[in-house]
Amino acid sequence: MSDQTDTPGRDSLFEAPPMGEQERMVEAILFATADPVTVADLAARMPHGCDPAEALVHLRRRYEGRGVHVVKVGDAYAMRTAADLGFLMQKETVETRKLSRAAIETLAIVAYHQPVTRAEIEEIRGVSVSRGTIDQLLELEWIRFGRRKMTPGRPVTFVVTQGFLDHFGLESARDLPGLKELRAAGLLENRPPPGALGIGGSPGDEDEDEIDAGQTELFED
Repeated sequence: MSDQTDTPGRDSLFEAPPMGEQERMVEAILFATADPVTVADLAARMPHGCDPAEALVHLRRRYEGRGVHVVKVGDAYAMRTAADLGFLMQKETVETRKLSRAAIETLAIVAYHQPVTRAEIEEIRGVSVSRGTIDQLLELEWIRFGRRKMTPGRPVTFVVTQGFLDHFGLESARDLPGLKELRAAGLLENRPPPGALGIGGSPGDEDEDEIDAGQTELFED
């Protein structure tokens, strides 16, 4: 008698689980992970032969209209509360830290002009940028160092992070609001614009007026 009859289904050990089961796996990983997870990370955790990208497509469709959505953050994915239900989490998400006007303006410039050097930030704002402002944004992990610019001195550039996109509910920097929305939110004031964003004031020392960190939600739609 053939060995195949003695071990039926032996080859099935190498077959990928059904797509429904793969969805459940992806759902479990995203639910248990606070930070966004890439497709490559999902594939590394799941059994051989799984297609996490396809599982994500089905899972995102299944969560449409629910209180929790599967959202894309940069090149990764995460489970997040539906935007229209964010008010329910207000007490848990309010931050007591303060962001200076300079920090918010610097963050906006980096987001819209990345990769951008410190000198370029100062040129757009029309005022100097203190080391403390940059350090604060780096500590919050909302900006990071980018590639050095191929100009004399090889100055370092700054770009926004995946954490910044995640915090403000953006898939990519292309989803940032326009100047009209920023002015309506109070980020851009009616003062002479020294640069493309219309951010800044008279040349001189940096403005360190403090603003509640909660106001950084102005980036949201």
